[in-house]
Amino acid sequence: MSAYQEAKQRLRGSIAPIVTPFNEDCSIDFDTFKDLINWHIESGSHAISVTGTTGEPSSLTLEERKQVMKTAAETINGRVPFVPGTGSTNHEETLHLTQYAQEIGADGALVIVPYYNKPSQHALYKHFKAVAESVEIPIIVYNIPGRTATNLEVKTLAKLSQDCPNIIGVKESNKDFEHINRVLLHCGRDFLLYSGIELLCYPMLAIGGAGHISATANVAPDKVAEIYDAWKDGDVERAQNLHFELMPLNDVLFKDTNPAPLKAALGMMGKIKPVLRMPMDLPAQELQDEIREVLGQYQELPEAVGVSDKE
Repeated sequence: MSAYQEAKQRLRGSIAPIVTPFNEDCSIDFDTFKDLINWHIESGSHAISVTGTTGEPSSLTLEERKQVMKTAAETINGRVPFVPGTGSTNHEETLHLTQYAQEIGADGALVIVPYYNKPSQHALYKHFKAVAESVEIPIIVYNIPGRTATNLEVKTLAKLSQDCPNIIGVKESNKDFEHINRVLLHCGRDFLLYSGIELLCYPMLAIGGAGHISATANVAPDKVAEIYDAWKDGDVERAQNLHFELMPLNDVLFKDTNPAPLKAALGMMGKIKPVLRMPMDLPAQELQDEIREVLGQYQELPEAVGVSDKE
């Protein structure tokens, strides 16, 4: 079995995209960050990701991103796979961070479609090919057109998967389920397909998906991981029940831009200080009240208390 085939076996399930916690002065709260990682592993998350969308990477300096990645790698210490987000709007920075991920022993890298630039499909192919060829670790492409304003087309992804052996999967934060089905058709059924849309975590498993990279795992890591575990064990009814059980939580956590509602929720749970770096901020008080009400409906969140709006 090749290294990439082995990676395709290991990198399955709930890859939790952990928030970057901040102190009140907006410095990174590394102690809380380590606690969150340990909580996720203890709760059953199958792998850990940091500095993806949920980790506010565009609010971090290059050195801070590297510090977060290194701290995560040291804290995980091989207990579960580690797949940090290394993409950015800058090609050279993406190369640097992806190479750094390899240097610190990451099991793979999650590389987002460059945002703001709106590159063509030809340009995207050249970008991802260069990134893949710069390292030996597996690459998971991250397609999130709602954030990047560019959709990585299936034909482009298929060509990348054919030409770059270490491009082994894609995180699809894409509501077009027809597109998602065609990923496996054209990239191969063994290509790792992860859901980045909360309401598609279960449906993607049904068509052969490898798991999910779901922001909701920050609040309910055990249940998000159990969706995959139940499906893998053949307990379809349990997986379906969890899908619908989590739906109210999924809905409320995306009524404002991620990770603002998520950080408000984690603050209510006592897991972090509810702080985001500007230009992001906590949701309006009305939504915070709704988040608090929804959290109270989940038995695993009995500690939910208030969090003050920063306005």
